[in-house]
Amino acid sequence: MDIFLLFIGGIFVNNFVLSRFLGICPVLGVSKKFETALGMGLAVTFVMTIAGAATFLVNHALVALEIEYLSTIVFIVIIASLVQAVEMFLKKASPSLYKALGLYLPLITANCAVLAVCLINITSGFNFLEAVLFSFASAIGFTLAIVLLASIRERMSMDDIPKNAQGFPITLITTGLMAIAFLGFTGLIS
Repeated sequence: MDIFLLFIGGIFVNNFVLSRFLGICPVLGVSKKFETALGMGLAVTFVMTIAGAATFLVNHALVALEIEYLSTIVFIVIIASLVQAVEMFLKKASPSLYKALGLYLPLITANCAVLAVCLINITSGFNFLEAVLFSFASAIGFTLAIVLLASIRERMSMDDIPKNAQGFPITLITTGLMAIAFLGFTGLIS
């Protein structure tokens, strides 16, 4: 598989948030401020990339031992460990970001996009380099979606929006319009 196409496909064509509709919870919950959204995007990028690499290697060990039926449980343990490491790092390095992310930081463990990238790496038959690249590209796509939505939401907070559409309804409408815009990338890679 062409590495460039795999990278572009992970970011735009197969964007987990806007094309596959995975990982929506943290995107909607943390996209009120640009800085918080960027912090969440970077945390997910770290976890998703390292989890993609680690689960690829662990899966080969599980297959060799003929216990691949444990793969999902093992993947979740790996993801939870990575999230715990990110949480401890942010608590020390950036307490304000740690506090701003709040409940959504530990929820990266249950973020279906992180587990999905690990499973897609295995089912797609990627080699190690392709698995890591796809994991990283998917995480960049996640970060792009959350940062774009946060930027739009910050701008919309200054606009005159009808009372019944303020807050969550206009966020869902905006996310839907972003998803429609990302459909334009569908024909980019065949």
